[in-house]
Amino acid sequence: MGSVTIANTSTETGERLHQVEMPMFGLGVYQMGEPGECKASVLYALEQGYRLIDTAMAYGNEHEVGEAVRESGIPRDEIFIVTKLRQPHANSHEETVQRCQQSLANLGLDHMDLYLIHAPPGDIDARAPVWRGMEECLSNGWTRSIGVSNYGAHHLDAMLSYASVMPSVNQIEVNPWLQRPALRAATEGVGAVAMAYSPLARAHKISEAGITDIAASLGCTPAQAAIKWCLDAGAITIPKSSNPVRISENLAALEVDLTGTEQAFAALEESYISGWDPTSEP
Repeated sequence: MGSVTIANTSTETGERLHQVEMPMFGLGVYQMGEPGECKASVLYALEQGYRLIDTAMAYGNEHEVGEAVRESGIPRDEIFIVTKLRQPHANSHEETVQRCQQSLANLGLDHMDLYLIHAPPGDIDARAPVWRGMEECLSNGWTRSIGVSNYGAHHLDAMLSYASVMPSVNQIEVNPWLQRPALRAATEGVGAVAMAYSPLARAHKISEAGITDIAASLGCTPAQAAIKWCLDAGAITIPKSSNPVRISENLAALEVDLTGTEQAFAALEESYISGWDPTSEP
């Protein structure tokens, strides 16, 4: 399973700081709210070879992720844990620091590997102090890296005026129907890596002719084709599933070769947003 080096780039010197190896593929645990569902899914995924788990305080399952990590028997330093500061909690430097500590307590871990702001704070004036709080969490060693989620290009540009270090990751919805080349380029332009959530567009498009035809030509499932497209586009990719069959199927997407399907995938682009889109907020 491949990995990528993420780093927080100094706005003063351009130096890449806090460099960390991050798996390119992992498990998302959004909407795993039934008791035990998230823990069982994470344990199964870790058994199958997953090493990246993406959660958030908003999902209400950080504690189950932590339980699974501890019970897996896999050394902590081999598992990459991502969690996020809720947008309603992104109000000040002090609250950011407090909520990071709360997530660590929920996880039962002494550090996380990547801490993200879940979406641009609604109060524009809070964005700079919230990021300074994120930088403090990084300096304190509570997280190995800091980043953002659902930030548009204009949000990233604005950060250059107040950040000491830029985000290492921008987690956004990316899939064959929402390819976002400009936002992915803007993300790379500030030294960050794009991370694709909803790579299957929440299954809204997965049975349509375009992707099913591509999958049939490749001898894989439509889901595998969509996941591999995201990975080949250079995005860290985190399909969500609590179904063991699907968890294994998604992992097998790494072996799919998309050679010769470039034009067919380009034709799928329709700027289709399947869920939440704070990238368009002021």
